[in-house]
Amino acid sequence: MPKVVHIQRSVITTGRAPLRLHNAFLEAGIDSSIISMEFDVNLTDRVIEIGRKARLVSRLDEFLQSFINRNVYKQFGIFSFPILGSDVSTAEMVKNADIIYIHWVQGGFMNLQSYKRLARLGKPVIIFMHDMWTITGGCHHSFDCEKYCTNCFKCQMFPRTGLFDWASIEFRRKKKLYSMYENFYFVSPSKWLLNCTQKSNLTLGKPVFNIPNIIDTGLYKKLDKKVVRYMLNLNEHDTVLSFGAEHISNPYKGWPELLKAMNLLTTRFSREDLTILVFGGGFNKKIADSVPFKTMFTGYLKDEYSTVLVYNAADVFVIPSLADNFPTTVLESQACGTPVVGFNVGGIPDMINHKENGYLAAYKDAQDLANGILYCLDNKITGGLLPELGKSVLLKKHIDLMTAVTKQRDTSPL
Repeated sequence: MPKVVHIQRSVITTGRAPLRLHNAFLEAGIDSSIISMEFDVNLTDRVIEIGRKARLVSRLDEFLQSFINRNVYKQFGIFSFPILGSDVSTAEMVKNADIIYIHWVQGGFMNLQSYKRLARLGKPVIIFMHDMWTITGGCHHSFDCEKYCTNCFKCQMFPRTGLFDWASIEFRRKKKLYSMYENFYFVSPSKWLLNCTQKSNLTLGKPVFNIPNIIDTGLYKKLDKKVVRYMLNLNEHDTVLSFGAEHISNPYKGWPELLKAMNLLTTRFSREDLTILVFGGGFNKKIADSVPFKTMFTGYLKDEYSTVLVYNAADVFVIPSLADNFPTTVLESQACGTPVVGFNVGGIPDMINHKENGYLAAYKDAQDLANGILYCLDNKITGGLLPELGKSVLLKKHIDLMTAVTKQRDTSPL
């Protein structure tokens, strides 16, 4: 088996797809390690931080980017134009690796020069895309814009182009980088992003693969709902809906649509009949005051065991995202046996069989979102992972990918 190194800006205890992939590799006997800039897990000889200098560079880069982004339209989300970045190509883990996985490294960790230094090593570089940034001129989700299919310019995120057309500059730089090296490979966890990548002018003709994120079903599993609710001080007879809301102002997450759907549910439930379980952040007065039902805030969940309890406590998990690649919250909820209701957008349809383990609502349709919640409750729908999302299936896809890129490297002319 080849030696693999994962490069990721932050290794955190929740929502940590690269760490889960790394652990799955180790379980399968694959020599795997992680280089990260930030962490809140215990460091080991296989999970290391790159150092203090990288964090200082990151903070400076974020300051510079805040100047570039000072006037962007926030309704379109995040725009990244990495100016500074750290060189990880000299790290021992990278030197010793046969294959390099690049995950989410924006936020001042790596710039395009950092990518170039890794590509120069001649090793297969697999870019695991967690959003659209890799294939655009800088936005992380393009919404309805398809300029990335031809050439990003006069980006909708900027009120005016000004002296520099940042999207056009970044698009040209990425095009030059990807064209210069044949050892870049692109992996999309969702079929939606796979299709976008195949259409992008940056990655036309490039090797692109669809491999979803891995979930640990030994941890994320169905528990006794009565016991779980007792542990969380919830009434065992209440109807409980859960959703994540770390930042309700996030334009990707669809808070206005969810609020409309909950108001529509008042025709069916009284305030005391329904409990809204909110996780991902602490008490939020705006949510508490606007939701027409009882609310309970879990606060930020640092450990995955607590997250498992929250999913198991709910009757339905609602994800009203308006732009999302392959949200792991859907995987987690399904693995815990809790059905998921969400809009038919991005990678969400890859994880939900409509009316079987959840409900796919029409995009931005709050009434249909409410219909989906009621459908799951009335029909006692049970969540469950789709067979194609099993760990063994996805590990085989990664192993096949690594075998293929290694053979291509060995047979490529010097």
